[in-house]
Amino acid sequence: MRLISNIIIIAVLTIFISSCSLPKVYQVVISQGNLVDQEMIDKLEVGMTESQVKFVMGSPLISDTFYPERWDYYTSVIQGSTKFTEQKITLFFEDNKLVRWTGEMSPQD
Repeated sequence: MRLISNIIIIAVLTIFISSCSLPKVYQVVISQGNLVDQEMIDKLEVGMTESQVKFVMGSPLISDTFYPERWDYYTSVIQGSTKFTEQKITLFFEDNKLVRWTGEMSPQD
């Protein structure tokens, strides 16, 4: 009886120890910055005020003291140890009005 219990204990310990090295272990998705999607970009229009843009896009991640007419939205997503996604959108204002934006997304019709 003692031999059977020792074999069961060793088998259970072996399963627990080997499960730590399985490749399909859950890895946390880390999102940082502003979440900007295509729907937000589609709502942007030249001539919108800063408050209207802030309502659509949220507060910018980076507000430069020396260039207050430029707003930067940056997003990075890390999934596990191999997948990394980043996205940058920059909005430019003149006289409190949106004049243009640059980045990896453009409005779709």
